Amino acid sequence: MWGAFAALVVALLAVDLLAFGRRGEEIPFRRAVAWSVAWMLLGVAFGGLLWAWAGREVAGEYLAGFLIEKSLSVDNLFVFALVFSYFAVPAAHQRRVIFWGIVGAIVLRAIFIAAGAALLDAFHLTIYVFGAFLVFTGIRMARHANVEIHPERNPALRLLGRVLPLTTRFHGDRLTALEGGRRVATPLFAALVLVAAFDVVFAVDSIPAIFAVTRETFVVYAANAFSLLGLAALYFVLAGMLGRFRYLNVGLAAVLVFVGAKMLLADVWHIPVALSLAVIVLVLAAAVGASLLRPGPGKGGRPAHRPEIVEGRS
Repeated sequence: MWGAFAALVVALLAVDLLAFGRRGEEIPFRRAVAWSVAWMLLGVAFGGLLWAWAGREVAGEYLAGFLIEKSLSVDNLFVFALVFSYFAVPAAHQRRVIFWGIVGAIVLRAIFIAAGAALLDAFHLTIYVFGAFLVFTGIRMARHANVEIHPERNPALRLLGRVLPLTTRFHGDRLTALEGGRRVATPLFAALVLVAAFDVVFAVDSIPAIFAVTRETFVVYAANAFSLLGLAALYFVLAGMLGRFRYLNVGLAAVLVFVGAKMLLADVWHIPVALSLAVIVLVLAAAVGASLLRPGPGKGGRPAHRPEIVEGRS
């Protein structure tokens, strides 16, 4: 089962790499919308496959987890936009960074999921730690806590600078290049390192959140993988509109508090999967609907809870 799913993910990544757009090509908005819808439908269709194979309960757990992960991935998209802005990455080369960032995220999530499952199996009290962490994170998000991001201080980027000197010049869509007879890392490579580093940070929220819905490791990983597969297309759809969803942070905060409370109450009351799925859908739909009725300031807008990059290159 794991081998077949891994082969499926690799095949879908190959399709995304070869068919979504050519190297160095700026992705048209209509194509991004079409691919984003296709990836979403594919993720939902996998839930139907699980229903036929393992039953309604497992399928419901997958769909709830998929929806949570897809919603939380908006955080990743906003950071992508900030990183690309900081390094002035041309739009035609952004897809290459996002694609390899997704590949790295799929591998890293597998490691985190395995570790989280092992902790939950070995120490039952871990469920209360995860639950309390999610409730705390949701409350902090709802209170619009700001986190400053200093790319030049990021440990991963500083480590890269020790291994490969960083250059401020782009060399097409190459990650490394030769300058003055020595190998250097381009801004594209630096952006990729930051994208991977921040995905690790966001995984700290998303992995415990989905474990509140299901303990089936395969379901957890499948929901993560399908939520990440369509991230590139979704980025090019939402990149210019992220600031308009002014109430999305409130909706995501409510979802995190809900799943955190579900973990804390696990030994007292088992919340049915159907109820969990309904709550998540209604909360997110309400947040998006409220954002559309009262849109933010536009392209320049930025949800208050999002991280902000402090200008200035190293």
